[in-house]
This record gives sequence, structure tokens and C-alpha cells, in this order.
Amino acid sequence: MACGSRTGLFTDEAFGVVTNGSDDATARDGTRPPTTDASFDVAIDALPPIDSSTGVDADRSDCPDADGTFVYVVTAEGELFSFYPPGLTFRSVGPLVCPSTPGETPFSMAVDRRGVAYVLYTDGRLFRVSTATAACTATTYRVNQLGFETFGMGFASEGAGPAERLYVAENNFGPASRGLGTIDTTSFVLSFVGPFVPPIPRAELTGTGDGRLFAFWPERTGPSGSRIAELDKRTGAVVAQSAVPIGRANDAFAFAFWGGDFWIFTSGGALGTEVSRYRPSDGTTTTPTTHPQTVVGAGVSTCAPQL
Repeated sequence: MACGSRTGLFTDEAFGVVTNGSDDATARDGTRPPTTDASFDVAIDALPPIDSSTGVDADRSDCPDADGTFVYVVTAEGELFSFYPPGLTFRSVGPLVCPSTPGETPFSMAVDRRGVAYVLYTDGRLFRVSTATAACTATTYRVNQLGFETFGMGFASEGAGPAERLYVAENNFGPASRGLGTIDTTSFVLSFVGPFVPPIPRAELTGTGDGRLFAFWPERTGPSGSRIAELDKRTGAVVAQSAVPIGRANDAFAFAFWGGDFWIFTSGGALGTEVSRYRPSDGTTTTPTTHPQTVVGAGVSTCAPQL
């Protein structure tokens, strides 16, 4: 669910994430996550369309290989690929050899500003992966913090500078996601930000170099269709949304923001993955290429082009 830079370095950097150190999933304003189904579509439809235009590009002053950023995708088959949107080209980085539980597979991914991928597996374990070699090491993340056993995730900048945070959207396949959280990639403590308002179902996240955060999810009803929404990363509020005519309710999915467009990966299984581009500037959606494996996660560096 996001994209990343070419260089794959293992680095640690504290970004000042506020954590509470407990398993009490209470937001900063005292609210609790939604526990019952809701009329998602009616509330979502009342929101304005998203606007991804920035007018400014990302700050790349501290970025390794800043002139050549890629989208990185991970597949259910356990392989890491780079994807270059202008050329629609995929390149295999290599198979993941993570110290995971036998039978567990990748579930989601995010990539930080230094080109380090964070890959979540289906059992809730979180690993660090080099985007240069696919080398994998375990993190100290404790599974199922605040009830976030599995989640979509993406990095977003915290302002004009290089600081960023890893945002996560609870994704346990209930009627509604519990909401938005952050993971400190030094302590690996998960903190609850707030419930999604209006509620949304399971979703993937991608962030931008100018500090915005977006979610993607397939429609829960109907034969096809999906939504992209902008989130208030301080509260979990859904502030804008747009419908896109791709994807199905039971698809595997991932997405990333690169060069002013959203790149969406949807897969129904055996036939591989459809790679679509949603262009907010004119509202068009195209599906210019495919991938033979099942893409389940994508990662974008906040160094990636914004325009």
C-alpha cells in the first residue's frame, strides 16, 4: 500500500511518535473504535472528492537516490519487486526469506524515506526488508497491539522536513475498521489515533511528501468499484473521497501515490494483478498493465515525486 526509493538501507530513526504504551484503544479525544456495522456508503458519499494536487514537489534533500524512486510491491508468493510508473516496468528484487511462521505469507507493506520496507505477515508479525537485496530481519513489534492484528500501512511526512511516521489502518476483516494508528519504528509501540469517521472497512494506506494520508478500499457491496479517501492523520476523520471503477469486494489490494497519481494493484487470485492508475487531476482511471503474481502490499517513500 505505498511506494519507495531505490536504495535499500537498514537504518533506524526516531520521529517523535506519541505513544501511550498500553493496550487501551482509546483515541486522544477519548473516543473508542467503532464496534458495530454502519451505513458506510451514505456517509462517505456526502464527502467532497479528493484533491491530490500540491503545487510543490517533495523535499528530497536527505533522500538516497532521490532522482530514481520506485514503487515497491510484495506478493502473496513472497517476492519483492520494484515498479517504475513512467515505464510500467517491474523488476524482481528477490524472494523474501523472513524468519516467519511456516505457512504465513506477506499481508501488507510500507517503505520509509531511507528505502527500508516494513512487511507485515498474515500472522501479524512485522519484518524489516531491504529494497536493494530483499534481505529480511525480524522487528521487536509485539503482535496484536490494541487489537491491530493485521493492518494496512503507509508512511507520511510530518511537515515540510524529512520527519515521517508510519500510519496503520486496522484490517481484521470485521464490518468496520477499528481505526487509525501509528507505529514508532524505533520502539515498535503502536498508538491509537482515532476511529475512522465516517467508518470505513478494511483499507490500505499511502502517504505523500507534503504530509497527506490516503486510504483505499474496495466496495463491500455490488459487483465492482472502490474508494480512495483522504484522512485527517491527527484524528482519523475521513475528509474527502472519490469513487474509482476498479476492484471487487474480495480482491487482494495495495496502492501508492507517485507523480501526482494513485497506482492501484487489485487481484482476484489466479489471474494475477491488474495495475491501474487513478488521475485526480481529470478523474480518469486506466489499467495499463498487469503483474503475473498476487500483489498484496506496496510501499512509497515520501521522497517520491509529488507532481
